[in-house]
Amino acid sequence: MELIVFILYLVFMIGIGVYFFLRTKNGGEKMYFLGGRKMGPWVTALSAGASDMSAWVLMGMPAAIFAKGLGQIWIPVGLLLGYTLSWIAEAPRLRKFSLAANDSITIPQYLTNRFLSKSKVLQVLCAAVFLFAYTIYAASSIKACGTLFHTVIGIDPQIAMYLAAAVIIAYTFFGGFSAVCWTDFFQGLLMLGALMLAPIFALGAIDFSVTTGQTAAYWNAFADWKSVVSGLGWGLGYFGMPHIIIRFLSLRSQKDVKKSAGIGIGWTLLILGFATAVGILGRILFSSDGAASVDSSLVFIEMVRKLFPAIVSGILLSAILAASMSTADSQLLSAASALTSDVYRPILRKNKAGDKEMQWVGRGVVLLIAVAALVIAKSPGSGSIMSLVENAWGIFGAAFGPVILLSLYWKRFTFSGAVAGIVAGAAVDILWLVFLSSTGIYEIIPGFLMSAIVAVVVTLLSPKPSAETEALFDSAVSYED
Repeated sequence: MELIVFILYLVFMIGIGVYFFLRTKNGGEKMYFLGGRKMGPWVTALSAGASDMSAWVLMGMPAAIFAKGLGQIWIPVGLLLGYTLSWIAEAPRLRKFSLAANDSITIPQYLTNRFLSKSKVLQVLCAAVFLFAYTIYAASSIKACGTLFHTVIGIDPQIAMYLAAAVIIAYTFFGGFSAVCWTDFFQGLLMLGALMLAPIFALGAIDFSVTTGQTAAYWNAFADWKSVVSGLGWGLGYFGMPHIIIRFLSLRSQKDVKKSAGIGIGWTLLILGFATAVGILGRILFSSDGAASVDSSLVFIEMVRKLFPAIVSGILLSAILAASMSTADSQLLSAASALTSDVYRPILRKNKAGDKEMQWVGRGVVLLIAVAALVIAKSPGSGSIMSLVENAWGIFGAAFGPVILLSLYWKRFTFSGAVAGIVAGAAVDILWLVFLSSTGIYEIIPGFLMSAIVAVVVTLLSPKPSAETEALFDSAVSYED
C-alpha cells in the first residue's frame, strides 16, 4: 500500500512538469528560469519554504534532537530568525533592485548589473560556486530518497536513488521554474500536514506515567555554548541561499512581498516547531531507560509506521519524498540558470543564443548536474544527509550573504568588493571545514564574517562607484510597480 501511494505521488509530480512544459515551451529563458515573474504570494511563500526545508527537516533535524537532546534546538531557532529577517530586510529590496538592474533573472546577473559592470568575472565566479555547492546539496536530497525507499519498501538504496533522480529531472527538465514552484507548493502542504499529525498522535500513544525520563543532560539546551552559537549561525545562510532568494525575484508585484512574507514565516515556524517535537517525542516513544531503541535518522519514519495504517503512513511518508524533491529541483534549476544565463549565453555564445536554445541548454545542464549529484549520493563516503546539507548551506551563506546585503544597503559598495567578498567567504568556509571543524564552531560563522570584512575593506580601497551606478542604487530604492 505504501508503495502504491509513492508511485501515485511520483506520477502526480511528473504530471505537473508535463503540464507546464505544454504551457511554457515557447516562453523563453525568463519563463523557464523565473516563471515570467508571475508567481503569486502563496505559491512563492510555500515554494521558498519547501525548497529550503529538504529531507533534513524530517530526517536530519529530528535525528539530531532525538540523539543529542535540546542542545540542538538552536538550529531551528537560528533558521527561523534568519528566514524571518531575510523576508523583512532582503526580499523587498532584492526584488526592486533586480528589476532596476536591467531586469536580472539570476543572482549572478543581478550582482553584475548592480554595478553596471561589463566584466564577466562575477558571473563566472558565482556559477562555479553554484555548480560545486548545488551538486553536493542535491546529493543529500537524492540520498534521502534512497534511504526512504530502502527502509520502507526494502528496495535497494541505489535503485531508489536512480528512481528519485529520474522523477526530479523529469518535471524540472520539462516544466522549469513554474513546475518547480507549483510542485513545491503542494509538497510544502504535504510536509506541513505530515509533521503536524505525527507528533500529535505520538502524544496520544505515549504513557507518560510509566515512561522512563531522559537524563538531565538531554533536556539542557545550554550545555554547550558552541552548540548555541553554531545553531544560531545556521540563520546566516538564508541571506545568500540562491534557490530560496530567487523566489523574491519571481513575485508578480511589490505589494505581494509582505503577504508572501507572512505566509512563508508562518509556515516555517510550524514546520520547525513540529520537526523539533518529532525528535523529542520520538525519543520518549522509542526509549527504554533513556536509551534510544531505533536509528536516530529513521525516527520520523518509525513513528509514522508505528502510529498509522499503511495507506495513511504512505501518504505521510511521501512528505520525505516531497522534502527531498522540492529542494533538489530548486537547486538543479538555480545551478542551471547560473551556468546557462551567466556563462553559456554571454561568454560561449556571445549573446547570440535565442530563447529556445537557452531553454534546451538549461535542460541539458539540469541533467548533467543531477547525474553528478547521483554519483556523489551513491558514494559510500559521501557522509550523512545532515552533513551534506550543512556543508553546502555553509558555502552559500558565507560566500553570498554579506555581498548581497551590502549591495542592497550600501551605495558605496563596489564590484571589486563583491568579488573579494565571495572569494573570501567561500575560501574561509571550506578551509575551516577541512582544518578547524574540530573546534565545534560551524564554518558558516567565520566564513560569513570574513566575507563581510574583506568586502568592506576592498570596497574602501577601491575607487568610488560611477555616478551612473549610484543613480541606479537610488532608482532601485525608490522603485515602484
